[in-house]
Amino acid sequence: MRRFTALYLAVLILLIPVVLTGCAQQEKNGLEKVKSSGEISFAMSGGYPPFNYFNTKNELVGFDVDVAKEVAKRLGVTLKPVTTEWSGIIEGLRSGIYNGILGSMAATEERKKVVDFSTPYYYSGAQIFVRSNAPFKSADELKDKAVGLVTGTTFEQDAKSLGVSDIRLYKDDTHTLTELSSGVIDGVVTDRVVGINAMNSGKFKIKPLGSPLRKEDIAVAFRKEDKTLKDAVNKILKQMHEDGTLSKLSKKWLKVDITRK
Repeated sequence: MRRFTALYLAVLILLIPVVLTGCAQQEKNGLEKVKSSGEISFAMSGGYPPFNYFNTKNELVGFDVDVAKEVAKRLGVTLKPVTTEWSGIIEGLRSGIYNGILGSMAATEERKKVVDFSTPYYYSGAQIFVRSNAPFKSADELKDKAVGLVTGTTFEQDAKSLGVSDIRLYKDDTHTLTELSSGVIDGVVTDRVVGINAMNSGKFKIKPLGSPLRKEDIAVAFRKEDKTLKDAVNKILKQMHEDGTLSKLSKKWLKVDITRK
């Protein structure tokens, strides 16, 4: 029995360096895979103007897209943008369909349980929007009304916290704001910048109702095993904050700087 235990311990000791080496190799895989392939794939919904959306030429454009291009450029690789429905975007990341999510995702505590986040590249907040001629004075008046939001977003919890009984789920905010403007629903919970941009575009007859519901840190999501890739992107985002690139891109797309906390 003693001889068996001693032999078991000896084998275990010999295996420890192998296991540690395997773990270290796994940590390198995220960045190494990107470097070896020569491209990095970032996912986004493609229906979230002015952050990521298709223009009249069917080109994917927006603040997120430009940030992703700059990150790829500084990594020395080509950007491969991927558009997918928001409701399944995290599972797509975890299954390895793309390298990260750079699509205005809020770094919530719930999401941090399954993915890792970079440092924030901008800051925003949740806001209720109603039609421009709506009589509502406060969010409490929407409790028994139809309120729309995008499936899989943190805005669903905002609506529930307000006591909204009729929550309508949509693919993206192009749909929510169109339904609101046309009178199908009575309110929308979305990002404040998205709503203000839509309002200023003249395409939607909407207005914000009250103050923002809360603030959010917006960051890039990665698989938990891709730490080396996250660290590399964090360094780049730090540089982009410091050299003014993020601020410049924010003003280009949003007319204001939302990259400062």
